[in-house]
Amino acid sequence: MASYILKRLLLMIPTLLGIMLVSFVIIQFVPGGPVERMIAELQGHGGDATARIAGGSGTDFAATAPSTGQGSQYRGAQGLDPEFIAELEAMYGFDKPAPQRFALMVWNYMRFDLGESYYRDISVIDLVLEKMPVSISLGLWSTLIIYLISIPLGIKKAVKDGQAFDVWTSAAVFIGYAIPSFMFAILLIILFAGGRYWDIFPLRGIISDNWRDLSTVQLILDYAWHMTLPIIAMVISGFAGLTMLTKNSFLDEINKQYVLTARAKGLAEKQVLYGHIFRNAMLIVIAGFPSAFLSIFFTGSLLIEVIFSLDGLGLLGYESIINRDYPVVLGTLYVFALIGLVMTLIRDLVYVYVDPRIDFEARSI
Repeated sequence: MASYILKRLLLMIPTLLGIMLVSFVIIQFVPGGPVERMIAELQGHGGDATARIAGGSGTDFAATAPSTGQGSQYRGAQGLDPEFIAELEAMYGFDKPAPQRFALMVWNYMRFDLGESYYRDISVIDLVLEKMPVSISLGLWSTLIIYLISIPLGIKKAVKDGQAFDVWTSAAVFIGYAIPSFMFAILLIILFAGGRYWDIFPLRGIISDNWRDLSTVQLILDYAWHMTLPIIAMVISGFAGLTMLTKNSFLDEINKQYVLTARAKGLAEKQVLYGHIFRNAMLIVIAGFPSAFLSIFFTGSLLIEVIFSLDGLGLLGYESIINRDYPVVLGTLYVFALIGLVMTLIRDLVYVYVDPRIDFEARSI
C-alpha cells in the first residue's frame, strides 16, 4: 500500500499543473481586470470591473501585449499617459508575457507562495487561512452529521423496504431533497433567530466578540450556539441523496447469493448485515465521499455563508471572481484542487479499510 500512496502523491503533481494551466488560460479570456478597474475609478465610473478591451475583441487585458505608448488597448484609457498605463501593468504583474507569468506562478505555488490580493493588502495564503475556520466548521460538521444520519437510516430503510417505516421516512427524505438549503436557512431565521418568533440563536460569525474572555467550556458552547442553525440548514437538505444511495446499495446486495448462503449457515441477521453486506454495499457510498465533501465544503456553503453572515472560503471565492482579484481566484482554486486530491487518496485508503480484499498495488492507477 505504501508504494500505491507514493504513486498517488507523485500523480498529484501533473494533475495540479493541469488544473493550474486550465485555470490560468481561462482567466486570459475573462473580460475586465484590475487595470480596467483602476482606469474606471480614475475616470469616475466607480470601479467597473467588467470593462472590455477597446476594439470589441472580448479578451482580457492579460491576454494582450503590454502598452507601447502608441494608443492603449484599454477602454477609457485615452488621454492617460502611456507610461502610467505601463506602471499599472507592472504593478499588477502584467508587464510580462503569459508563459513567463505562468512559470513564475508555478514556482511560487510550489513554495506555497500564493501571491497577494490586489485589493485587500494581504497575502492570499493568509487570507485563505483567515477564512478557513468558517468553511471547515460548515463542511466538516455538516458532512459528519449527514453521514452519521444517512448511513444508518439508509440501512434501516433497506431492511424495512416497503414497510411503514420506509414509506414515511421516504416522504421526509423527498421533502428534504426538494427544498434547497437556503430556504431552510430562511425558515430557521424566521423561527429561531429573531425573524418573527423566537430570538434564540445569533446571525453573525462562528464565535462571539468576547471569545477571548471565555473559558474552554464556554467557548465550545458559544461555538455550538453560533453553528447550530447553519449546520441544520445544510444537513436537512444534504442527507436525502446519501440516504437513498445507501438504501439502494444495500438492497442490491441483500438478494445476492453470498447473503443467502450466509443466512443458510445460521448466522444472525446482524452478522449477515454488518459482517457481509456492509463492506460491499458501502463501497459505492465511499466513492462519492470526496465530491460530497467538496460540494458541501466549498459550493454548498456559499448561500449559507451569505445568509448567516459567515465570512468563509465560498464567499471569498465568489467575491474574488466578481472583483477580478486573480491571485485570490487562482490561489483558492489551487487550495481546493489540492484538498480534493488529498480527499480522493483518503477515499482509497478507506476502501481498503472497509474491504481488505481490495489491493490497489496490484492495479494500475
